Amino acid sequence: MIRHNFKNLKIWQRSMDLTDLTFDYCKGLPIDERFNLIDQLNRCSCSIPSNIAEGSGKRTKVHFGEFLTTSLTSSFEVETQLLICERRKYGSKEKLNECLELVVELQKMRYAFRERIMNGDD
Repeated sequence: MIRHNFKNLKIWQRSMDLTDLTFDYCKGLPIDERFNLIDQLNRCSCSIPSNIAEGSGKRTKVHFGEFLTTSLTSSFEVETQLLICERRKYGSKEKLNECLELVVELQKMRYAFRERIMNGDD
């Protein structure tokens, strides 16, 4: 059985940081994106730590690994939406770059953590 308190996992903590950053960044997006990019970015950024938390309560490392993979794919979705914002020149460039840097950091962290979980090292 997996025994992880998700609140103690650095990947969950940093994912929560990304959620905060994303919500702050979205405040500067055009109001007409409220039901498009803003809504999607907010939901996807929440999905990342939520899947880590949900997976941490699963009975096997395989199940936990699946939720870590879902979290990773949500981060690719967030990254794509942020890149769309970049192309459209939406919002604060500084906040956007901070979000993009953290997304890439988290993708690397999640991949490495998943490998450790699946190989039984954690």
